[in-house]
Amino acid sequence: MRTPGRNGRIGMSHVTRRLPDRPHLDVPRREARELLADWKKGDHAALERLRAQHPRLKRLTLEEIAAVPARLADAQWVIAREYTYATWAELKHRIEKNDAAVGIQDAIRGGDAGRTVALLRENPTLLHLPLRSRNWGAPLSFAATVGQLGVLQAVAKLGPTDHQHALYRAILTGHLECAGWLLANGARLTPGIVMGPCQTLNSAALSFLADAGAPFSDEHGDRLAPLAMVLTIYSRNPAGKHACLSVFERLGYALPDTAVMAFHRGRLDLLEGHLRRDHALLARRFPSAEIYPPDLGCVGPDLSGMCGTPIDGGTLLHLAIDFDEQEIFDWLLANGADVNAAATVDARGFGGHTPLFNAVVSQGGCKSSAAMGRALLARGADRTHRASLRKYLDWIERPRWHEALAVTPLEWGQTFPERDWINSELLTQLSEPHAY
Repeated sequence: MRTPGRNGRIGMSHVTRRLPDRPHLDVPRREARELLADWKKGDHAALERLRAQHPRLKRLTLEEIAAVPARLADAQWVIAREYTYATWAELKHRIEKNDAAVGIQDAIRGGDAGRTVALLRENPTLLHLPLRSRNWGAPLSFAATVGQLGVLQAVAKLGPTDHQHALYRAILTGHLECAGWLLANGARLTPGIVMGPCQTLNSAALSFLADAGAPFSDEHGDRLAPLAMVLTIYSRNPAGKHACLSVFERLGYALPDTAVMAFHRGRLDLLEGHLRRDHALLARRFPSAEIYPPDLGCVGPDLSGMCGTPIDGGTLLHLAIDFDEQEIFDWLLANGADVNAAATVDARGFGGHTPLFNAVVSQGGCKSSAAMGRALLARGADRTHRASLRKYLDWIERPRWHEALAVTPLEWGQTFPERDWINSELLTQLSEPHAY
């Protein structure tokens, strides 16, 4: 799981787990014992998990954590946090109350306020307990997440304490009627509230917050963090991103007059102006610092996890594929962009890939990448081109670098470990003898 961090960057993932439909306490108990055993052995991944989730260990080095006496209670705490519950006792209680919790979820989703209230009166401890995960929250927040205003109003009469989290969830998911009611009934616009719609590229929610006078900053007061989130987020929703950036412009944020910013904004008129002034624009290779400008808060050790196939050192055509910018992609081809332009090769020998690689493996398997791949092949994209690529994988239990040496676009897709990111339709086409 990726989580938004300071300055708008996305932190590399920690292990997260989700309870199955019919959970049994024996499973987290076993997981806690396994973590304890790995801790005693000094296993690096186990020590990283302990540091990531245990507040008492967060500031220690891995060597210091290895020297701390290993206790089952601490391992249980970490497992509970990986299931997104605050404590082992909270996780245990949620599992024991699973039937009631599932019944409440179903009643809320179905908009049945009476059934929801009845179940909560029978199980009053569940009023304050996350039903599905800590992100989805307790019943009030759950109702806000799924946009059931009537249920939310009924649950609010029972005395919940999660109005603020419910507001965050309503904003995050774009249920603005729920958000408006919560604001009128005790919730407040606090620093960081805008980060949710920036993460989901929900321009309607972002505009709602701007009109309501919400502070445009993260929880630390950094006013560039929301803008950086929109620019660097892994979500792919071009229209939403363009509209979000228009909200920032309306609020007085200075967006630089660069070709890459015109690209981020989806402004073909501005790109055309840049092309008139710079005839070599379509052949230019853009380093990561231009794609994600540090001056706009886009900072962090590495942002390679935000794309599919690497885009550092790529052309606008590489970028259009990864960011799912179909209109800009078509404009680039119409203006003669080279479908076989190779990205920059870095000092370690990684790079040199053509846009076809990006079409094969794109962020979240962008819906347009198969059509884009076909368009590249129709214009003579070389499916035999070889390149070496290095990509950070941060959606897995043990985040790591994936390296592929001297591979073709087909081999890049066949060997990529995250199958959801691979465009299977294009991969099948490349596997055929006459792909174009």
